[in-house]
Amino acid sequence: MTEIVEAPSGYSGHGFFATSLEKAVGMARKNSIWPLPFATSCCGIEFMATAASHYDLGRFGSERLSFSPRQADLLMVMGTIAKKMAPVLREVYEQMAEPKWVLSMGACASSGGIFDTYSVLQGIDKIIPVDVYVPGCPPRPEQVLDGIMRIQELVQKEEFGRRKSPEYLKMLEGYGIK
Repeated sequence: MTEIVEAPSGYSGHGFFATSLEKAVGMARKNSIWPLPFATSCCGIEFMATAASHYDLGRFGSERLSFSPRQADLLMVMGTIAKKMAPVLREVYEQMAEPKWVLSMGACASSGGIFDTYSVLQGIDKIIPVDVYVPGCPPRPEQVLDGIMRIQELVQKEEFGRRKSPEYLKMLEGYGIK
């Protein structure tokens, strides 16, 4: 059975429907997210299960995985990030076009996990801003789908001017991103 998505709020009458451009674009973006998987360990295997036929990430408009930062709008960081890898991750983030979102998947990407050592980054939020955290070691595919749905909520409700607001620019400046 095919389910029709709910229309954005607006005005409707016999034979017409009107809404704001911001709401229509938000609905379109929500249902066409192109994720870039940055997988380094076991969380990547769980992501593969999420994208496979049993869980089918494609139902959420994210079936087109992008392995080019310039064509992606969701950076999914999965697994242990070594401090030597941090500049690479940051460069990938900076190469992505606005608007962009970040999902931190698993304990290692979110907090360093069990690897409290000098060589492991203790959370990717030390180098790039994170929008949604998916807990677990490794998280189940259902948790990953929940994280994707939370990203979709953010994408749909984001206002056009948010990325140019002083608060957003100050937040990026705190990370050293121009």
